[in-house]
Amino acid sequence: MIEYIKGELTELTPAYAVVDVNGVGYGMNVTLNTYSAIQGKKDVKLYVFENIREDAYALFGFASKQEREMFLLLITVSGVGANTARMILSELTPAELCNVISSGNEKMLKMVKGIGLRTAQRIIVDLKDKIAALGIEEIQNVTSGSHVDTINKEVRDEAVGALTMLGFAPAPSAKAVTAILKEQPELPVEQVVKLALKQIK
Repeated sequence: MIEYIKGELTELTPAYAVVDVNGVGYGMNVTLNTYSAIQGKKDVKLYVFENIREDAYALFGFASKQEREMFLLLITVSGVGANTARMILSELTPAELCNVISSGNEKMLKMVKGIGLRTAQRIIVDLKDKIAALGIEEIQNVTSGSHVDTINKEVRDEAVGALTMLGFAPAPSAKAVTAILKEQPELPVEQVVKLALKQIK
């Protein structure tokens, strides 16, 4: 299983990216959100979903773990395939999609090309509890706030990932890490994790 692909961005369109890793070019389908996030960059890191079928093998790349997590949830819904999920995440950011689902805004989902009323309702019903249980909504609310640009996103993501691997829930981990980095933005990952452990125990 491929977790992520990191290398030189050699080709990019609004729907497709090629990343060169030691001379091997990996072609990945991307959302418009990921396209915007990596546009103009030389080196990128994309989190991967491998879509393996009898007649095809395709890679989907995402600029953040949160976007990939939302994608994986979407494709669990009956009637939502990988390309439909990509279309939804091209129209809505993960934070916006969380808000749409949690508020039951089926009209907003219906505005996405290829999504009818029944599919919109299924997405809301199937995923409302899941995004709450996984803490995705809380992470998005924390990380999409006005202070997001003042903290080191890489350190934040690594620290939250470490805490999650240690068995802590993503939402409280993200809140603790973000609060620490707002006050002490220069802290390295290991110090952030140590301080967060004291706060979320």
